[in-house]
Amino acid sequence: MTQIRPPAVAGAFYPADPATLALEVDSLLEEAGRLHPPGDDEPFPKALIVPHAGYIYSGPVAATAYIRLRKGRGRITRVVLLGPVHRVAVRGLALPEASAFATPLGTILLDGEARNLLAGVPQVTVSGPAHALEHSLEVQLPFLQRLLGEFTLIPLAVGDASPEAVAQVLERLWGGAETLIVISSDLSHYLPYDTARRMDGESVRDLLELKLLSSHEQACGATPVNGLIALARRRGLIPRLMDQRNSGDTAGDRGRVVGYASLAFYEEASHE
Repeated sequence: MTQIRPPAVAGAFYPADPATLALEVDSLLEEAGRLHPPGDDEPFPKALIVPHAGYIYSGPVAATAYIRLRKGRGRITRVVLLGPVHRVAVRGLALPEASAFATPLGTILLDGEARNLLAGVPQVTVSGPAHALEHSLEVQLPFLQRLLGEFTLIPLAVGDASPEAVAQVLERLWGGAETLIVISSDLSHYLPYDTARRMDGESVRDLLELKLLSSHEQACGATPVNGLIALARRRGLIPRLMDQRNSGDTAGDRGRVVGYASLAFYEEASHE
């Protein structure tokens, strides 16, 4: 019997009505394609870093990375999705108890083979509560569903872990051209607009130079981000900034903003 993790933030972070949600995601992608169009010969990314706030705030920024997957339907059949925990403490990385995740757009089965690959990995645990209300993973799913159609998912809620511990898990799940890695993270939180722009700019420069972030003040998802950066160094991935804005640019006031950036990481051979 399939155990389904139901949507927890539909109607809050994004529309709960399927038709409205599909229209909103498609509109965000269309606008991203207009403002940040992928080139006809642009290589396909191996990994993305995308923000995870409500769509009105971070959706336009996330879409600039996701539009890079416009040719991914039928090619990407497995998505490895990592995001930070916001409500439940986790030691290491936590798989869900569920065997499928649901959104208003449908149900995504978890990848059984990938789960088997993680069996016995000491930093990987199983926690239903860590996933039950976690939005950092859920908000990415409608984008992936609209772009990729059918795929399997391996979602990991990341808590207290070293960059190397995260990198080891990503290495085990690396796969081939069928596997996409998505890291969910916002940048700075609740700073004045100009301060956030400066701090987020420094964080993005670090990421583009494959430097580890020094604190979670730079990014709430610094732990999974750093795991990707550590592995990107070894794998020779080439990062590229798609977009950097904050909530003061999209839908909020500029007194206290949340920073967002989207980046794509390309394997060296495909980039060349």
